[in-house]
Amino acid sequence: MTPKRHKNQGKDRVIRHAGRKTALGWLLIAATDQGLCSVQLGDSINPLLTTLQAEFAKAALTHDPHALAPWLDAFVDYLDGNVHLANFPLDVQATAFQARVWQALRNVPHGTTLSYSELAKAIGDPNATRAVASACARNPVALTIPCHRVVPKPGGFGGYRWDPARKKRLLEIERLG
Repeated sequence: MTPKRHKNQGKDRVIRHAGRKTALGWLLIAATDQGLCSVQLGDSINPLLTTLQAEFAKAALTHDPHALAPWLDAFVDYLDGNVHLANFPLDVQATAFQARVWQALRNVPHGTTLSYSELAKAIGDPNATRAVASACARNPVALTIPCHRVVPKPGGFGGYRWDPARKKRLLEIERLG
């Protein structure tokens, strides 16, 4: 999505969305014709819909579970530990730095983790640890850009926009799968 379209809250865009209850709570996905623009996790669907509506307030939001069923099925299979998640096409707004971080995250192998400082080194900017953490926190497409694979260097799981307990469970699912 171009910066102007994102800034204009999706004006003149059609965004299809659908949600489903999963092993980790509710999943809401939203997509334009170019790809996923939002993937959210939560305890109930209504707050996820509210967030989507706020972010894309000027877009034509359409509930379309039929069109998004193959993608929803793939996410559910992944969350059930049955398959690795495919690299879906994305339609997200990002700064050049965020795009570098998010692309590097998409290259982190399934079932592995790295620290924020290791990710900063991987993108060629070893002094950008805090900026890397900020880019992870702004990831609009949970799971698809696997920011859950980044953990604090001292150990533990750290924060996670979609709930640290979910992050822990996602890492367990990936290690077992």
